[in-house]
Amino acid sequence: MRSAGEGFPLVLLHAFPLSSAMWLAQREGLAAACRVITPDLRGFGGSPLGDDEPSLDVMADDVVRLLDREEIDRAVVGGQSMGGYVTMALCRRHPDRLLGVVLADTKADADTAEARGNRERVATAALDGGFSALVGEMLPTLVGQTTLRDRALVLGRVRGLIQSAPPQAVAWAQRAMAGRPDSFDTLRELQVPALVIVGREDRLSPLPDAEAMAGAVPDGRLIVIEEAGHLSAIERPEVFNQAVAAFTAELAGAAPPRG
Repeated sequence: MRSAGEGFPLVLLHAFPLSSAMWLAQREGLAAACRVITPDLRGFGGSPLGDDEPSLDVMADDVVRLLDREEIDRAVVGGQSMGGYVTMALCRRHPDRLLGVVLADTKADADTAEARGNRERVATAALDGGFSALVGEMLPTLVGQTTLRDRALVLGRVRGLIQSAPPQAVAWAQRAMAGRPDSFDTLRELQVPALVIVGREDRLSPLPDAEAMAGAVPDGRLIVIEEAGHLSAIERPEVFNQAVAAFTAELAGAAPPRG
């Protein structure tokens, strides 16, 4: 776990197949306004994978145990891509631990049969030692066309984060995501505000998915980040941080945390 700042707690959950290292700009840019906590989801960033069967619920429970260890009663919890799936699992299982939710470049519907088949293909390749061959296939889908064309440093950083992913964690996470349920009912029942963020150039979780999530939450807001793809927090960190800072400032004023 990496953290920065103090006060109002904001937990950010990383995308697949990255680690908490992806949130460097958020720890630096948001620490003046709140306490930014960025855990490594199980198996990634040196965290233990454990023996549990693949499940996003397991990851969500891990986050709650982290809150308990840090003596945080309630927090704003958000995630990008896979981190968004874990956030929605936490909404379903532990709604009482939330002050607000950030869902970035993610989707609320379950995988199609085709998507589940592709996840199993990646999981099998990872366990068979072939994950490195998939990096070139995966990278162009994770960032937008602007980043592919103009941001060589960002592209290199994302490539390095992907290459650092442990194969066992890659397989476990893919199978966990493949088994996730539809979360629209969870969003409709959400009793806290939700900020939905999407990169305009996101092809994995495009704008219509974000619009559907924001529309499902009783107090949902939508921010579209131009010239960014599926990893908007890395591609356009200043814009991402501005949106999250405004959201957390509003919540901090309305409902100070008890922990």
